[in-house]
Amino acid sequence: MEVCIAGTGSYVPEKILTNEELATLVDTSDEWIVTRTGIKERRIAAEGEYTSHMAAKAAERALEQAGIAAEDIELIIVATITPDTFTPATACYVQQMLGAKRAVAFDISAACSGFLYAMKLSKRMISDGAFKNALIIGAEKLSAFVNWEDRGTCVLFGDGAGAAVLRRAEPGEGSILATEMGTDGNLTHLLNIPGGGSACPITPENAGKHLASLAMLGKEVFKHAVIRMKEAAEKVIERSGLQPEQIACVIPHQANLRIIDAIADRLAVPNERVFVNLHKYGNTSAAAVAIALDEANRSGAFKRGDHIVLVVFGAGLTWAAAAVRW
Repeated sequence: MEVCIAGTGSYVPEKILTNEELATLVDTSDEWIVTRTGIKERRIAAEGEYTSHMAAKAAERALEQAGIAAEDIELIIVATITPDTFTPATACYVQQMLGAKRAVAFDISAACSGFLYAMKLSKRMISDGAFKNALIIGAEKLSAFVNWEDRGTCVLFGDGAGAAVLRRAEPGEGSILATEMGTDGNLTHLLNIPGGGSACPITPENAGKHLASLAMLGKEVFKHAVIRMKEAAEKVIERSGLQPEQIACVIPHQANLRIIDAIADRLAVPNERVFVNLHKYGNTSAAAVAIALDEANRSGAFKRGDHIVLVVFGAGLTWAAAAVRW
């Protein structure tokens, strides 16, 4: 049973934090950040605006485009590493906000790869006949988990959410042609939030050590990201029977412009067919590829019948890719 993407949506907070503003907080500059990352600004959630709020707003836009009412959604998967609470799942809050009373709702944690993990899971559950449709969301409030004194990481991350509605495809509609995902748990130390879980609870004694903030070994992450993203993208392209010239748009994880350029080069896809919005939002983890998919869709970067490839990597280390006929 073929599965298509029936609609997309995204939401980013109103507040913009520019590189120039960051330079007043830490020892950095617009030139330093742009040269190393390609990021010009990022969005920061308002006080009292949580991951679930952004997820629900992105979901509403995806449902509207898909022409599906919230009460008819059967499955909700939220990919996030910044949940509102450890329990219940952020997806449960989203279900309540949307009024999606029929939906089974749960979270997955695969960092920046989470949205494509959710796509693979929901595609399989729909094609197996367990569900008729699914709402998948990548949403993050990373500003709550950033050490604003560390210039090596605080310049990279932002807040936002992206969503897609998947359903059984009608004859002649597009479909998700191939998916791929993987994990290497030997590299957990390269990108993590070391504190806040059962292994290292936050206590009065360690509260000032920023243990509940993102920590990263950037050079090592870069190397593995390029290798794994290339491999994953090549696998879904091969399984779909596509050639590079048949790909209308590549939508990579929005983490670093150098990584994006390296992936485009290795896949032999011209830069003009690679969608980039990193400069506006920074790295929004699980939300990044979802926001980019929605913006590419709504801006006309591809049209009905075109082939697109999405590819991501994240903490874990995790990676994933999908080839889609729109």
